[in-house]
Amino acid sequence: MHGSAVGDGPIRVVVADDQELIRGGFAMILDAQPDIQVVAEADDGHTAVAAVREHQPDVLLLDIRMPRMNGIEAATVVCAETTCRVLMLTTFDQDDYVYDALHAGASGFLLKDVRRADLVHAVQVVAAGESLLSPSITRRLISDMVSKGPRRQPAPTGLDVLTVREKETLELLGRGLSNAEIAAHLVVSEHTVKTHVSNVLSKLGLRDRVQAVIRSYESGLILPGE
Repeated sequence: MHGSAVGDGPIRVVVADDQELIRGGFAMILDAQPDIQVVAEADDGHTAVAAVREHQPDVLLLDIRMPRMNGIEAATVVCAETTCRVLMLTTFDQDDYVYDALHAGASGFLLKDVRRADLVHAVQVVAAGESLLSPSITRRLISDMVSKGPRRQPAPTGLDVLTVREKETLELLGRGLSNAEIAAHLVVSEHTVKTHVSNVLSKLGLRDRVQAVIRSYESGLILPGE
C-alpha cells in the first residue's frame, strides 16, 4: 500500500487547468492554507506532467479537459511514473470520463463548483493516502461507469490471493464504506480494518481505495446497481 505522500512539511500541490480564473482561484485558496503549498500551475496536460516531474508534488489537481494532452492522458503518465496523487476536476456533464480517469489511477474527483472548505479537505484527504470516495456522487459515477464497461475485457478475478476476511473487506470497500463503517460491519477494530485494507491493496497491486472499488465491481464481487 502506498502510504501518505506527505512528510512533516506542507502538502505540495500542482494545479492544472486551462481556465486561468479557475486555476488561479484554486491555487490562491490552497496556498492560503498553513499546511498546503502550491509549487506550480499548469495550463495544459504537457505542462502539468512537466511540472510534476520537476517539482515532485504530493497532489496534482488536474482538469479532465485540457489542450495538447487531456487530463486522462496526463493522469496516466503521472500515476505510472510517480507517487503523486491525482485529484481530477470535472463538471457533472463530463462523467463519461470518470471510468477512464479511475483506471488511469486518479484518487478522486471534485466538481469545479466545489466549496472552498471541500477543496482544501479533498487535497488533505488524497495527500494522506486516502481516496475521495465519501461523496455519494463519486460512488454513483463509479457504479455507472463500471456497469457501462463491457467495451473492456473484464479483468481476471484474481481474488484467490485474499483471505475470506480480506475479500469481505474488499466488498465493503466497493460499497463505499469508510474504515469505521467496515469495522462496525465486521465487528473488529478500525486498526484491524486498516490492516485488511493494506493487505488487499498490496496483494492485488492496487494504488488506493478507488482502484479497490473498481476491482470489486470488475471481479464480479459486486454487481452494478446492487
